[in-house]
Amino acid sequence: RHTKMAPLPSYDEVLVCTPNTEEEEVELLVRRALFPGSQDQKIYCLLGADRLVYKVSKQLESRFFHLVHSSSIPNYRFIIFCNAKAHNSYVITAFDAYKMTFPCYSKTEIQTYLKMHLKVPSGTAPVAQAFEEPYQQNVKFVFSERAGMGK
Repeated sequence: RHTKMAPLPSYDEVLVCTPNTEEEEVELLVRRALFPGSQDQKIYCLLGADRLVYKVSKQLESRFFHLVHSSSIPNYRFIIFCNAKAHNSYVITAFDAYKMTFPCYSKTEIQTYLKMHLKVPSGTAPVAQAFEEPYQQNVKFVFSERAGMGK
């Protein structure tokens, strides 16, 4: 359900997939979504799951269905986002029965929502001041070839 006041997901709810995403990363997110204690209103998301390599995609399918059948959680919240044009993706094929199309929002609606949720409260987050932008945001993506180097 879409509401303008709904918060953005937290860091532990989202995994942005690339061809380098490892099986362990995917399994950790699936476990968070399907294990007891995950009923804390979080919505776990795999973004760009169509980019996963075949081996990781197979592991996702296997782990997900195993945990769904062995879990006692009836109302888990787990969303897999894929590019609709990625026809050769194993993930799209494996989860085809669960496919849904989301409503399209205009660029303006998306920008307005993000501006509302990504503003730094006044007097906080001095790190946000390092980015010179017209409106201070508290989310920035920093990519590095060397993970864990203080970013």
